Amino acid sequence: MAKNLTKLIAAIVLIALVSYVALCGIGSFLPGVFDEGAIRKGLDLAGGTLLVYEPDVDDLGSVSDADMDTVVSIMTNRLSNAGYTEATITQMKDDKRIQIEIPEVKDLDEARNLLGNIGELEFVNSKWQVVMTGSDIKSASMQYGQVSEQSLTPEYFVSVSLKPEAVEKFALATEEAAKLVAEEGNYIMIMLDQEIISVPRVSEKLVTEDVVITGDFTKESATYLASVIASGQLPFSLAELRADTVGPTLGEKALETALFAGAIGVLLVMLFMIVYYRLPGIVSAIALIAYVAIEAVVLVVAKVNLSLPGVAGIILSIGMAVDANVIIIERIKEELRVGKGTVSAVKSGFKGAFSSIIDSNITTLIAAAVLWYFGTGTVQGFAITLFIGIVVSMFTAIVVTRFLMNAIVGLGAKKPWLYGI
Repeated sequence: MAKNLTKLIAAIVLIALVSYVALCGIGSFLPGVFDEGAIRKGLDLAGGTLLVYEPDVDDLGSVSDADMDTVVSIMTNRLSNAGYTEATITQMKDDKRIQIEIPEVKDLDEARNLLGNIGELEFVNSKWQVVMTGSDIKSASMQYGQVSEQSLTPEYFVSVSLKPEAVEKFALATEEAAKLVAEEGNYIMIMLDQEIISVPRVSEKLVTEDVVITGDFTKESATYLASVIASGQLPFSLAELRADTVGPTLGEKALETALFAGAIGVLLVMLFMIVYYRLPGIVSAIALIAYVAIEAVVLVVAKVNLSLPGVAGIILSIGMAVDANVIIIERIKEELRVGKGTVSAVKSGFKGAFSSIIDSNITTLIAAAVLWYFGTGTVQGFAITLFIGIVVSMFTAIVVTRFLMNAIVGLGAKKPWLYGI
């Protein structure tokens, strides 16, 4: 009994600690509660920056729809790589303009930097000769680990993959740069819109499609450089027509109201579970607190851009978390009604409910994955929070609820009336 009591106390303390951390994250929504910025909010809740561009060409009629689609795709990739999945990029129907809305970014220069300055990517040697362009790049990504066998310390670096036709000219450029000492210019500059983004040194001739850029990178700087390189080259330059900051489209109190409504919903669900299911209901209420806490921590760590549809995804997954607990409790009650002992009934109840919980949640996970893959903007935000919520709800139902139930039964809570019989 002492062992079960220790387990129960330890579990409750752990849930309380996670809840406190979660409150710090949730509190970042509300001014004056905790430090701001733990969870990023979407444009509908936090406002942001609005930018409008059009092709910088003499004849707009020469710009094809395919070229405009390419620009939208590149801009989407640049913002997604920077973590702004809730950003909205719209091609205006009446003309060749593109409207870009970036949530929570109120500084116009920062917004322009996120988009890579909307320019042309070039690789330039120390003689200011262009040796490659963005069209020569196949892909680029931020990596963390040992760069080579000689390097024992893991570090952040950028891995770049060249197109086959670019290997020869990159080999010639690196061969020329490697012959020079540092003072003479043994480097190849990476430039965007005639602005130097990075100046990696060259120590040897490189004849390969896979290139590694090292330096004193942080995770953020390596991610930024990789996103700039990976975005490739636009089919034409873009001219900025408008740059403004915008307020929350749903009002400043929208998120606070949504969270308040969600909290009332959770409390009512917990009250119902306790009144109707008694002891298992209390366990479910504690597990539900753990669910909300873990969900909030995951949102903070994953830096999810949370919009109102995302909040809806969280609340929907709360309902599914309770549904899993209802299935478990009803199976336990069925086992008790046929005369099984409490310990055996709890064990059989969880075992019997396991397959039903897994099957129902897997189908929802598939739906969330499809929404994320084919959706954009707030649809992706809803899919992400729903996916995270379902995974966390399965964990709390299968692991947290079971642990708490076994600990309480081990303390001697075995009377059938405690379980609603």
